[in-house]
Amino acid sequence: MAATDLNTVRQTIEARLATELASSPAISVVFNNQPFDSTTQDTFVQCITSFGTGGYLTMGGSANSTNSVVGLVLLNIFTEEGIGSGANLVIGKRLRDLYNNITVSNVIFDSPIGPEVLASSPEGMFQTQIRITFEIYEEL
Repeated sequence: MAATDLNTVRQTIEARLATELASSPAISVVFNNQPFDSTTQDTFVQCITSFGTGGYLTMGGSANSTNSVVGLVLLNIFTEEGIGSGANLVIGKRLRDLYNNITVSNVIFDSPIGPEVLASSPEGMFQTQIRITFEIYEEL
């Protein structure tokens, strides 16, 4: 088999998020390298998917072997400043439930970390962050 298509993994992660946030109440979501004007939104979620370390799980070389690829989903939740953290944490629970210790299309998600309050929010926004590590097994 060929190496895992990382765009397929990214699309699996992003499609799950986009589907969830399209439902009631709908929340805008922005993904990496997309134009977005945050000044027009009171509430939105930013999703950043990145791939990190990998490791050889078997010694088969470039064929008949298995690799582990580890990545991170970073979800930044932005809500209106000055109204408390409640609305932000409700969104955080929705997102935690979406990825919490499950496997979707061979992407294995760990338990989420957060939402943690960040001090460096854009002006006028309250920001929390959820981090979720994931792993895929690549059959070569």
